Amino acid sequence: MKNIGRFVQRAILSSGNNGVLLPKPYDSQFSYQLLYIFRRLRSSSSYSSDFKLLNSSMHPSQRNYFQGQRRSMFIQTQTTPNPSSLMFHPGKPVMEAGSADFPNPRSAMSSPLAKTIFGIDGITRVFFGSDFVTVTKSEDNSWDFLKPQIFAAIMDFYSSGQPLILDSNTAASMDTDIHEDDSETVAMIKELLETRIRPAVQDDGGDIEYVGFDTDTGIVKLRMQGACSGCPSSSVTLKSGIENMLMHYVPEVKGVEQELDAEEEDAALTGASHE
Repeated sequence: MKNIGRFVQRAILSSGNNGVLLPKPYDSQFSYQLLYIFRRLRSSSSYSSDFKLLNSSMHPSQRNYFQGQRRSMFIQTQTTPNPSSLMFHPGKPVMEAGSADFPNPRSAMSSPLAKTIFGIDGITRVFFGSDFVTVTKSEDNSWDFLKPQIFAAIMDFYSSGQPLILDSNTAASMDTDIHEDDSETVAMIKELLETRIRPAVQDDGGDIEYVGFDTDTGIVKLRMQGACSGCPSSSVTLKSGIENMLMHYVPEVKGVEQELDAEEEDAALTGASHE
């Protein structure tokens, strides 16, 4: 009976917060059935009846894979300072260089994985880092229902062999590349963003994009991405952390302002109209 328990356990969510181990093919309803059965197995000794219930609920193709499929993928999740964003680590490289931010479904048309994740009801933003995918949800949706579907989307993508980004020209953000016509001040700002600031921001499941520097006002304009976009603490990070560092190392910098994308501007205007 213990062997049956282990057998079922290998085919379902390994834990509610840390990852998933699913056979393929699969669907979200199937994963929920497996999770339900495993929870019963952990709290009950009636292994045989539970296993019969699981077996009878499966499609024949699912049953065959459940019995013989060995190839699997373990995906770990990590929380971020933004409660609406969650990092998914597939255990494989995601972006070979840079990062890619998809603030809406329209922008995700160039990525099969981002497009599939946006197809899940309740997803508002997708972000690709070096070895993680950050997914942002709407406030009225629960991670308990979204995570199994995101797990399935990521696993299906890596088994499909499709490219992460269809358009190689937009595959990676090159905003901090230093160009010949950049002034010394701009070059220093970009260098600090790339070497000092960006690694810390990416650890929280997001990124920061250099938009520009106004030489007349001394204002650096930046755009927050991934989990950092819309995060309650992003304004504190921008002012207390990034602004202080840039002003310390680059005297020409007098302040930092956040550049909002279209969705964030709409949300800000909507929020202001209700006040």
